[in-house]
Amino acid sequence: MMLVVNAGSSSLKFALFDGDLQEVLSGQVSEIGGAARFGIDGTEASAEASDHDAATDLVLNALRERGHPADALTAAAHRVVHGGAAFGGTVRVTPDVIAGIEAQVPLAPLHNPHNLAPIRALAARAPDLPQVASFDTAFHATMPDLATTYALPEADRAAGLRRYGFHGISYAGLTETLRARGDLPDRLLALHLGNGASLCAIRDGRSVATSMGYSPVAGLTMGTRSGDVDPMAVLDMARRHGIDGAADRLNRASGLRALGGASDMRDLAARETDAARFAREHFAYWAVRHAGSAIAAMGGLDAIAFTGGIGENDTGIRDRIVDGLLWAGHVPVHVVPAEEERTLARDAARLLAR
Repeated sequence: MMLVVNAGSSSLKFALFDGDLQEVLSGQVSEIGGAARFGIDGTEASAEASDHDAATDLVLNALRERGHPADALTAAAHRVVHGGAAFGGTVRVTPDVIAGIEAQVPLAPLHNPHNLAPIRALAARAPDLPQVASFDTAFHATMPDLATTYALPEADRAAGLRRYGFHGISYAGLTETLRARGDLPDRLLALHLGNGASLCAIRDGRSVATSMGYSPVAGLTMGTRSGDVDPMAVLDMARRHGIDGAADRLNRASGLRALGGASDMRDLAARETDAARFAREHFAYWAVRHAGSAIAAMGGLDAIAFTGGIGENDTGIRDRIVDGLLWAGHVPVHVVPAEEERTLARDAARLLAR
C-alpha cells in the first residue's frame, strides 16, 4: 500500500492506494491548530492536533488501527509546495532533498515546514520506507524566461528572485484528466480556486504563464493571502509592522478575511453584508483581470477549466468569471475535481518503477 500525504497550511489530506493505484481509503485532518477535525472513511470527529506533527500522528495511528502500520507500507508520496529552482520534477526523498526543501521555507512559510512534518514522522517510524516528493512548482518549469524573469538587478535575480508558480500538481492532474477525456484544447485557461487561488495558461498541455510568482502570495485574491500588492506598499507595511509582521499580514490576515471578515467563501456567501458581497466580487474581478493576461500569453482561448473547492462548488463565482471573459469568445467550460492525491500516487509509482 502507498500512503499519499497532501499537507496544506491548516490541513493534512491523506489517501491509501493499492498496487493498481486504486484508492483504498482516505481522510483528512482539518483546522489544524484550532478546533481540529479528523475524518476517515466517511466519519468525522473532533481531534487534538495543535500542529502538523500531531496531525501526522493521528493519521498514522488510525492507519495502524486499520491494519496498515507505517512499517507495512510500500511507499509514501508527499506534496511539497515550493521546490525553487532546485527541483524540476518528482524525486526520491534523501537527506539532501530534505535540506533542499528546508532551504525553500522562506519562500513558502505557510507550507514547506508542514510538508516536511509527515516526511520526518514516517522516516522516524519506518526508516526503510521509500518516500517520494512532488513539487507544486515543477509543472511551471516549462514557462519561458520572459514569463519567469523579474526586471531586477542581476545580483537579485542570481539570488533566486523570479516567478516560480504553484498548484502545479493540481494543474498536472487536471491536464491529464482532460487529455484522457479528449477535452484538452490547444489553449486552456485553468483556475485552481480554493483558500489558495491561482490560474494558469496551459498551451499544448504545458504551463506558459501563471498568476502566482516568487511565492504563493502573488496573483489572485485568496482566503487569507493578499494577492498582488504594489511592492512599495509592502515596504510601507514592513516599516510599520516589521518584516515578520508584514509577512504575517500578507499571508494570514489579508484576502477575503481582510475584505469580508471570513476566509471561507462559503461563509461569505451565507452573509448578507456589504463587506461579504464586496469580498466575493473582488475575488471574481481579479480572477478575470489575471485571466486576461493569461489569455494574452496563450494568444487566445479555447476552453476554461475550474478546479479546487471554490472552483468546483461555487457556481456563483464560476459564473461571474465566465461572464467576465465572454469578450474572449464562447468556449467550453469544464469543472474538474481536484485529484491531487491520485496524481501524487501516479507520479511516485512511475519514479519508483524506473
